[in-house]
Amino acid sequence: MMTLLLVLSLVWPLCVAGSAIWHAYRTPTAQVGYFSLLWISAAWPALLLAYVGESQWVIDAWMLGGLWELNALSRPWLAFTALLWSLAAVHARGYFKTEQSKAQAGDQDAQRRLIRLLLLWPLTLLGNVLLIIAQDIASFYLGFALMTFAAYALVVHSGTAEARMGAKAYLILAVIGEGLILGGLLWAAGEAETLSLEGVREGILLADQGVWMATLLWLGFGVKAGVIGLHVWLPLAHPVAPAPASAVLSGAMIKAGLLGWINVLPLGEPDVSASLVQLGNIMLVAGLVAAFVAALYGVFQRHPKAVLAYSSISQMGMLTALVAMGLAAPEVWPLLWPGVVLFAAHHALAKGALFMGTSISEHLPRWPLPLIWGLLALPGISLAGAIGAGLISKWSVKGPLYEMHHETLTKLLTWAAVGTAALVSVALWRQWQQRHQGGSNQWQWGAWLVAIIAALLTPLWLPLPAGSVALPPAKEWLGIMWPFPVGLALATLGWLCLRRSHIKAPPAGDLWWLYALAVATMLAPVRSFGHYCGKLKASSVVKTQRAEATLMGYLTRLLSAESWMRHHASGLMMVLAVVLAALLMWEGQR
Repeated sequence: MMTLLLVLSLVWPLCVAGSAIWHAYRTPTAQVGYFSLLWISAAWPALLLAYVGESQWVIDAWMLGGLWELNALSRPWLAFTALLWSLAAVHARGYFKTEQSKAQAGDQDAQRRLIRLLLLWPLTLLGNVLLIIAQDIASFYLGFALMTFAAYALVVHSGTAEARMGAKAYLILAVIGEGLILGGLLWAAGEAETLSLEGVREGILLADQGVWMATLLWLGFGVKAGVIGLHVWLPLAHPVAPAPASAVLSGAMIKAGLLGWINVLPLGEPDVSASLVQLGNIMLVAGLVAAFVAALYGVFQRHPKAVLAYSSISQMGMLTALVAMGLAAPEVWPLLWPGVVLFAAHHALAKGALFMGTSISEHLPRWPLPLIWGLLALPGISLAGAIGAGLISKWSVKGPLYEMHHETLTKLLTWAAVGTAALVSVALWRQWQQRHQGGSNQWQWGAWLVAIIAALLTPLWLPLPAGSVALPPAKEWLGIMWPFPVGLALATLGWLCLRRSHIKAPPAGDLWWLYALAVATMLAPVRSFGHYCGKLKASSVVKTQRAEATLMGYLTRLLSAESWMRHHASGLMMVLAVVLAALLMWEGQR
């Protein structure tokens, strides 16, 4: 049964993609249903697989030898990933209803966009599923790369100039990240002579240059996880991507970088080297910087999805700091990792619900506005730790930190939650400013409501090890919940102070524009050299043309004598014969 579900989890998305394309090309245009129930079901086998238990598969015939596993880490990761992909697919059926009507009416641009999405959405899902269950290097990297590059279609879908810009930023950073990951994996695998991710961890732990291998992998996976400095694609890609795509980008795919760290870094190893401890401290600082700076920058954005993108950067900064504790303080990791998984799962569903909510506010259902805005706010309130699974997930990471006497980090994470509360408050305010009537499709708001429920009740359905997560003691509730009202108050105070000002919002993408300026400056000498080469080429062409004209003039004059020679050929032959006879006679006399 488990093996059958494993095969279906990997083969079914391919079948769905192929069937969708076949149907799109074989059915009359007016009758094509682009988002069928079959297409929606692409992630369902993977979701079932997460709940059937732990298992391991060794596949010798697969590439260099496959090792796939469902364990205490991969099962919950697969569960929240597959659930979010399923809900986003349902949401997409309603979200793209208008575009589907245009395609059925004969709009060829809409047809191309939807067919591209029908093909690459399941392939992106397939890569995401494969990297979760893979424990060998080849399978893991294949899944990660497939997910990365197929997701380009999710960002560039609309085809606008802004979408192409966001997709360009995403692709450039993705290529850089893939190069760093591949370099780190090959270096560690060659040093340890291994083909498994476990061997990579051991190789990094024991190798003399292990810290540099770990650095490459931290930065490579950090592109996807939004590490500060490598995060710039997120606020450029999210505002232009469709809401269902933003949901899986920020909820599921961004977590692939986090899972990559957990899989390849020697977290929780007691004999970790001093250099790796130092790397852990650097990761810790980078995570905290991202948590605070992203929140400070994000509250000034005007597009709600840009605000939510900076919220993802801030939340991933917190998770980066927690993962860093596995290197900086290895003894805390065995207690901390279940909380990290719950934190990641809750963030995935809550952020997915928030991004789906942006499409709800753009096409408001015919419901009472207080009800709609209350529902829109619920996942944000939970994300800040004030209610539901957010309260439990915050305690699940703070409890082990308290127990191991890391109170300073706990306080910093609590203050970072204030930034989360401010960001979701600003996002809701921006949604209110940009709200539109029109009525959401039932598939659209249905998936959104289920995502909200799943986000609030994450510990109840996530297959975590028994006893790894518990409710916080009642005396701790206030200490976990207070960041939300404080963040809301700060956001309100900031709005009151700045509402009459004409301060322009800083550009989304922040450092991207500095990077672009720096690259343009560095390329200026290259452009100058290219311009010089162009002028040299033009000058050479002119001189060559002149030389050619001169040579052709000589040849023309020579050819003009051809007719004279043909006219006097007989006389010339006679003269030549006489000259030869005279020479022979003279030679004979000698």
